[in-house]
Amino acid sequence: MSDLDTLRAAVGEPHVLIGADAAPYLTDWRARYSGQALAVVRPGSTDEVAAVVRACAAAGVPIVPQGGNTGLCGGATPDDSGRAVVLSLQRLNRIRGIDLDNDTMDVEAGCVLQTVQNAARDAARLFPLSLGAEGSCTIGGNLSTNAGGTQVLRYGSMRELTLGLEVVTAQGEIWRGLRGLRKDNTGYDLRDLFIGSEGTLGVITAATLKLYPLPVARCTALLALASIEDAIDMLTRARQGFGASLTGFELMPGDCLASVTRCFPQQRLPFKGEAAMLAWYALLELSDSESESHARERFESVLGEAIESGCVKDAVIAGSMAQSKALWHLRESIPLAEKESGKAIKHDVSIPVSRMANFVRDTNRALQQAFPGIRNVVFGHLGDGNLHYNVAPGGDWNEADLLARQDAVFALVHDSVHAAGGSISAEHGVGQLKRDALLQYKDPVELALMHALKKALDPQGIMNPGKVLATVSA
Repeated sequence: MSDLDTLRAAVGEPHVLIGADAAPYLTDWRARYSGQALAVVRPGSTDEVAAVVRACAAAGVPIVPQGGNTGLCGGATPDDSGRAVVLSLQRLNRIRGIDLDNDTMDVEAGCVLQTVQNAARDAARLFPLSLGAEGSCTIGGNLSTNAGGTQVLRYGSMRELTLGLEVVTAQGEIWRGLRGLRKDNTGYDLRDLFIGSEGTLGVITAATLKLYPLPVARCTALLALASIEDAIDMLTRARQGFGASLTGFELMPGDCLASVTRCFPQQRLPFKGEAAMLAWYALLELSDSESESHARERFESVLGEAIESGCVKDAVIAGSMAQSKALWHLRESIPLAEKESGKAIKHDVSIPVSRMANFVRDTNRALQQAFPGIRNVVFGHLGDGNLHYNVAPGGDWNEADLLARQDAVFALVHDSVHAAGGSISAEHGVGQLKRDALLQYKDPVELALMHALKKALDPQGIMNPGKVLATVSA
């Protein structure tokens, strides 16, 4: 493509960005990955997306789909060649419709997650996906990585929350699959194929999402615990006592919360004495569909039994929505406090809950032996086995020295994850960060099937090249 006239004709000249105008789209939000692009193109409709893809396919130009650019694995950042078109979907931001009888909502890929949450709430419904970047991440990005967040335990990840998709294929054709059906057994499940594919098979332009009734009551508590084993014991008790009403169970170490209160003095850990100095804490949330009194009674009964048994050392139950938000704010501030101390080596791993305690203890010990003084920043969604197992500067390790050893840290942690029967990516995706690691930890037959799908759906290899799958020589 010798000039950009075709792209300008497809989307309008103001929406083809080059030079300084394109710069904000070329670096990921953590500033770990930066690239170059022929242009940043901002289509305003699915038909315009299809026109852009057809133009790029005809010219053999790579396409890098991008949503809110909040990813953590470099999945939406172009390479350094300057050949690719970054396809920003932020202008596809309409909520197309809400079907209250069917409990579904049709939304475009560029809709910000928080906008979707608010639209559902305005319709007296709940869209339950919730995560730290919800004020800026988009539904398309959530779909591309199969995002999970804090309520997977009850509602599932984006695959479970999505009924239908609209997708532009690598050839520029439009698959109009926005169906609000909970049963549709008419062949291969293309929806689940595109979700989690990080834009490597096609461009998701819209989705039909599931909605749920708004809970009548919510109960939130911060629990003080002596060990991860006690946290797992409490999780089992909560599952048995609350059933499907258990919506959140977040694990946090004491030193992470100490960092939060140190970096953000306006926040306080609501414990005193021994309970304020324990190794682990858990944030527990129950959503009840019956009544406030019913929720509170169940909540206090299960927590009371756990405290009597010694499983929980102390608990603070939120008495209001403001107090509940304050407790969640402690959890949500951990990544912000972590960022204040320097860039960490991040791991988004999934481990069977039954093996979680041994994994954390053994991996922490191995890292300290290999890199004495580093800080283990371990927190996350214990309820669904997803830990954010991060390694941060500490001791004699500064940010630059630690990042220089990133490959060695990855190898140690990923080997430990693999030995525990886990996955090296739970909800952040693969992108370019973990692409090469898949060669070591993914089953060879599984990888071969993935390459076959990629070749079948994107024979030119123009869809987000260099992400998820390493290039295979002909």
